Amino acid sequence: MDNQRYESLSSLFEVVSSLERKWANEWNHQNILGFSKSHILLLDLLAKEGPKRPSAIAERLKVTTGGVTVLTTKLIKAGLIEKTQSSADRRASQIVITPEGKKILEESQAQVTAMVNSMFGMLTNDEIQTLHNIFEKCLVNSNGLNKLKDEE
Repeated sequence: MDNQRYESLSSLFEVVSSLERKWANEWNHQNILGFSKSHILLLDLLAKEGPKRPSAIAERLKVTTGGVTVLTTKLIKAGLIEKTQSSADRRASQIVITPEGKKILEESQAQVTAMVNSMFGMLTNDEIQTLHNIFEKCLVNSNGLNKLKDEE
């Protein structure tokens, strides 16, 4: 890799890291519900797609199954989700959102909308699509690299 490309990629990494910290700080500052972004993403996934097995949740949220256990424990204790047996396979458990979970998800929508608007509101629709495409490409490529590392 030539020096110019290395410097550009290094600078990009710094910008992305700074944005990630800024967004996390903003979420924590505005968060009145006491749940992390991952908790809200999990509730949103269940509300949109219905009951999911923990392994499917892990894959969709890009976390480990242990991470799903940590996320679900807090939500189960709060009564926002339930762990049930799968109707298709009684040996398998699945996670389902409760009516209270749907209510909290709705309450979080205003916070999420304000945060997303502050992060991306200045972008045009074309810029948003381009950024989405770039991030997707990075995710796909990094997932491929992770799979290669796992196979070694």
